[in-house]
Amino acid sequence: MKTTMMVRVYGAARSTLALVGLAALSVWLLLPLQRDSFAQHPAVAADFVDEVAIVAQGPVQVADAEPPREHEQRVLAEFIAKRYRVAETSAASFVSFAYRAGVEHSVDPVLILAVMAIESRYNPVAESVVGAKGLMQVIAKFHQEKLLEHGGELALLEPEVNIHVGARILREYLRRFGDAETALQQYNGALDEPTSRYAHKVFAEQARLEALRQKARKPQSA
Repeated sequence: MKTTMMVRVYGAARSTLALVGLAALSVWLLLPLQRDSFAQHPAVAADFVDEVAIVAQGPVQVADAEPPREHEQRVLAEFIAKRYRVAETSAASFVSFAYRAGVEHSVDPVLILAVMAIESRYNPVAESVVGAKGLMQVIAKFHQEKLLEHGGELALLEPEVNIHVGARILREYLRRFGDAETALQQYNGALDEPTSRYAHKVFAEQARLEALRQKARKPQSA
């Protein structure tokens, strides 16, 4: 019984070795042909090498491109954080709120951000001697009706509320005067100031931010 089993194992081993030897011989015989083919067609050889390299490296991981709007907002937030020494997370929130308010009130979000820069330098708890509060320095006593739905004057220290109320005020002035310079002067309470200094400061900041926005809108390199 043991002898029969040993004969079977020996036979199987010989068959396996024979198959391995045949495969090795086939490869050895084909190598010269493969080398000749590569020599005659270098492009084929290059493709073969590239394919081998790709297989060796494994599956290629392709990173998802950042959505255009998110990329645009991130670029603006990074600039604001560095220029005005604001925490990046806060800057990102202010930019996001400005974009939302811009859509809701039909005001350019870059203009909203520029007004914030000039009014408060992105300080959400800024307060002036005349009672203007928050990022967009809204004076509560002149806009009580706009604050009712937000719970009153204290809500002005909440960045999102302040930005939305400020954007709403700005939209009203833009529609009333039909001119951005006059609307900005009215927003600042300086309608009679002859040089429109406030409006020009806002426009200068808006131009900086707009240049960044246009740059961010260009196709991202792979």
